[in-house]
Amino acid sequence: MLQQAAAQLRDTQGRVARYLRVSLTDRCQLRCRYCMPADLAWMPNERLLSAAELSRLITIAVTRLGVRKVRFTGGEPLLRPDVASIIASVPPDAAVSLTTNGLELPKHLPGLVSAGLKSVNISIDALNRRTYAHITGRDRLADALAGLRQALEARLRVKVNTVILRGVNEGEILPLADFCLANGCELRFIEQMPLGPLATDPVSAAEILTALRARYELRPLPRTSAPTQLYDVGGGRIGVIATVSFPFCQLCDRTRLTADGHVRACLFDDTEHDLRTPLRAGASDEELAYLWLAAQRQKAPGHLIGQASFRKPVRTMSMIGG
Repeated sequence: MLQQAAAQLRDTQGRVARYLRVSLTDRCQLRCRYCMPADLAWMPNERLLSAAELSRLITIAVTRLGVRKVRFTGGEPLLRPDVASIIASVPPDAAVSLTTNGLELPKHLPGLVSAGLKSVNISIDALNRRTYAHITGRDRLADALAGLRQALEARLRVKVNTVILRGVNEGEILPLADFCLANGCELRFIEQMPLGPLATDPVSAAEILTALRARYELRPLPRTSAPTQLYDVGGGRIGVIATVSFPFCQLCDRTRLTADGHVRACLFDDTEHDLRTPLRAGASDEELAYLWLAAQRQKAPGHLIGQASFRKPVRTMSMIGG
């Protein structure tokens, strides 16, 4: 059996991963310019983990390896019809959340709430219909906003994720802030990351904060292991995730499981460790836990974005899991 002292996903830098991000699928209805190519081929279904396989690995992470937060991502996780049953299977020791584009939320909300979901992040990069369609490749803003409204009505904690693209939606910074503060949503601006097909100069966290300060007084809140630097704004909260301009690798407490059953200790490292093959070959829970421990131990000290040695990961964000 695993010894209690060893049952932590600890890397060589002393960081302990207590936060698991699980991708349920690489598929999505949108084609966001910063996320996936328009002609991306989906992974075949036989490569994807089944609901039972996902539940088993998540249970191992929570009960044997000390994970205390589980977030489901994609692609678009709500494209899996079994998403509610997967959420319901998470052991009660872990808090559960979901990142979604919001389009399918109205259809799934009753099942998600019954399964125990308390928190949802909804990706909305613009409140202008044309700008939203330009970024996502689809004219679905009304559907995303409908999903957000119904999530609020269901009393879920709602956060809004926004990626600011230079020359595209910089004018959306203040309208989105106004909207989220008025509706009780926590807004999080995310610097564009070098994972998708779009090669542009990222809008930095400093530029976003300058735009916000034109209207709001921002009071920084204490930093935690979360990637977001939060600011109190008159009782509401706005955050900025500065992955590129202000890396937070030393605080990282994450481990990732891709939809096809590979562990990634770092979003920006192409090193992956296959759990699907041993799982399907009959490995025990203890054996799978040791494989996960070994994978996490190899986590790099930090990403190399902005350095000459950085190489963009082969897999896109939609394939890794957001």
